[in-house]
Amino acid sequence: MATELFVEKKKLKQPPLRVHRLGDRVLRQSAKRIAKIDAEIKQLIREMLQTMYSSDGIGLAAPQVAINKQLLVVDTEPDEAANPPLILINPTITRVSRDVSITQEGCLSIPNVFLDVKRPTAIEVSYKDEQGRPQKLAADGLLACCIQHEIDHLNGILFVDRVENQLLLNQELVKNGFSTQTVKPVEG
Repeated sequence: MATELFVEKKKLKQPPLRVHRLGDRVLRQSAKRIAKIDAEIKQLIREMLQTMYSSDGIGLAAPQVAINKQLLVVDTEPDEAANPPLILINPTITRVSRDVSITQEGCLSIPNVFLDVKRPTAIEVSYKDEQGRPQKLAADGLLACCIQHEIDHLNGILFVDRVENQLLLNQELVKNGFSTQTVKPVEG
């Protein structure tokens, strides 16, 4: 990772960006591709990382902070200072495994709601890094789940849209003050 984009993995009292919540329209828009990686994008990456760490997250997509761009940051090991986060610009899933797993997911945009979601166990993703270089990554387990979750955000999809247990979903949303009307179920 470029040192210019290094941010300390710590909580800030005032994160630079506000994470939008389920029900906010910005979460349902399709994000636009990033044509040029300039100083503004690099500053956004820094601020997204600071916001993610401040919120105890392991992933954050630009639409969650009301930025309509195909950018996501992921760090499945936020307590490991030596492990750099992943920055994915214009990510595209190019391959998914036939094997699927059911994993409990949560989301910074839907605090305190954790539910089971079925996703492919392993994926391949192509993207540009923070220097604009094309990259390919094979991921499985938590990292694969996290990348798929964040890419969904770029397409206006939230993890609750993929929850199969509607009864439990509705109970958890209501218990945490969210409207069940904000869910838009998707298949697969």
